[in-house]
Amino acid sequence: MIQQQGNFDWMLKELADSVPGIEQIVVLSADGLRIARYGGEPDGADRVAAACAGLQSLAAAVASEIPQSDGRMRLVIIEMNGGYFYLMAAGPNAYLAVLADVRTMPANMSGHMRDLVSRIGDYLTSPPRHNGHSV
Repeated sequence: MIQQQGNFDWMLKELADSVPGIEQIVVLSADGLRIARYGGEPDGADRVAAACAGLQSLAAAVASEIPQSDGRMRLVIIEMNGGYFYLMAAGPNAYLAVLADVRTMPANMSGHMRDLVSRIGDYLTSPPRHNGHSV
């Protein structure tokens, strides 16, 4: 079920096991490349990762309009018919995205995501890229 670097297996499975209703978890780089996934199909995870790159950029642009903000996006929650989408900053140039059904309560989900990121955020990083290569 998990298709990515092996060291992410336990991290993502632990989150999925601790919160009912999780459909898919994706760890992605700031430029929208999938680093890891749990649940769902690989192509779907790639689409989520690509969409998240745009979403985190939009959220950062909006955050920069708040005078007290440093302009960095921390958490985005979108409620849809049938469920929720969560996107959280997870480390330098890395993000954690979760798609969940209606059983998942937003405060509960964001708390579990925050706990996961605080425990293993150093592992959820992606080096910046230049011309398609890590720098």
